[in-house]
Formats: sequence, structure tokens, C-alpha cells
Amino acid sequence: VQLQASGGGLVQAGGSLRLSCAASGFTLDYYAIGWFRQAPGKEREGVSCVSSSGGSTYYADSVKGRFTFSRDNAKNTVYLQMNGLKPEDTAVYYCAAHRICETDYHMYDYWGQGTLVTVSS
Repeated sequence: VQLQASGGGLVQAGGSLRLSCAASGFTLDYYAIGWFRQAPGKEREGVSCVSSSGGSTYYADSVKGRFTFSRDNAKNTVYLQMNGLKPEDTAVYYCAAHRICETDYHMYDYWGQGTLVTVSS
């Protein structure tokens, strides 16, 4: 059972990146998928979450209107499109799977390894 996050990189402020999170060993259809991020010296925080059905999507206030979460169950992959990136978005981004969307990251069962996003000013 594995989640593989990818797509991070270095981008200038105002730029865009698309993160991917691919699952292997289990089917994402049955899980809510959350994206979290952790900046150096800061607590891990929730960025977005989509329900297993895809019917509900949640965003942190700090990313609303800039980030878009999508899932492709046929590819067993979810995506986080990040537009209008700001230096404060710099962090390691993680995807995680749980039965439902939870704000508490401790509740999540499976985690990707993280992908670094760096936004320069």
C-alpha cells in the first residue's frame, strides 16, 4: 500500500504547479484524499480534501480560489492544481488517505512521501 506524491519544484511567485498523488496497492475510490503541507518550523496543516465520491471538496481559506483538487479514479490518482503561488505556499506537500475528510492529520491512514514546493518572490 503506497501513495506516491510528485510534481513539486521551484516556481516564481504567481506561477503554477500541479501535484500528483498516485496510489498503488489499494483503490483510491474508497478513500477521501487530503493534501497537507508543512513548512519549516511549522505545524502540518490541511490544504484540501476531496471525499471518496468526489462530491465534496474542502479547501483551506489560504488557498481558496487558487488551488483546485481533482481525482481520476480510473488512474488511481489525484491532483492538486496550484495557481497564483505565493512564497508562503512554500512547504513540503503530502497526500494522505482516510475514510472521510478530517482536519486532524493524525487520523489519516496512508501517507505519501511528500514533495517540496518552493515559491520564490
